[in-house]
Amino acid sequence: MSDLKEHHLSTEHVFDGKLLHVRRDTVRLPDNGTATREFIVHPGAVMVIPVFDDGRLLIERQFRYPLARVMLEFPAGKLDPNETPLAAAQRELVEETGYTAASWLHFHTHHPLIAYSTERIEFFVARGLSAGERKLDEGEFIDTEIVSVHSLLQKIAAGEVTDGKTVAGALLALHLGHIAQ
Repeated sequence: MSDLKEHHLSTEHVFDGKLLHVRRDTVRLPDNGTATREFIVHPGAVMVIPVFDDGRLLIERQFRYPLARVMLEFPAGKLDPNETPLAAAQRELVEETGYTAASWLHFHTHHPLIAYSTERIEFFVARGLSAGERKLDEGEFIDTEIVSVHSLLQKIAAGEVTDGKTVAGALLALHLGHIAQ
């Protein structure tokens, strides 16, 4: 097996935003040549698949500015500094939906953009849901909807759900038996 590792030589900070940071690194290639790698440094995120006792799922409708449309997705959000993924998942579920959960299962680490981002998304299943009051962030507008797994899969197949983390999470959770049709 060949050595494919690239070795860091230098870093240029191109942009530092509130959420995203853009870096341009120079690397040494396996053949001793050099190359430039531009990428986004992301703090990491979580996604929650909320499952009701009857097997139905809670999804959200949220306008996503970069795509200029309302997207269907599971509750999700970025990790705050020094926050564990479980604490972030619990916080995001309450903030966006008002629900709390009695049990939590971490079942996957997803890297959605490996060519140009350090982002990782920790996938959780939340069960034993109890309704409460949501605490949306300022400027955040979200509607929730309860759907069957079958309905969600139909929405994925029809192209109504195209969010990568939601599609990957739903299909993997179904395959692993964490949700059932």
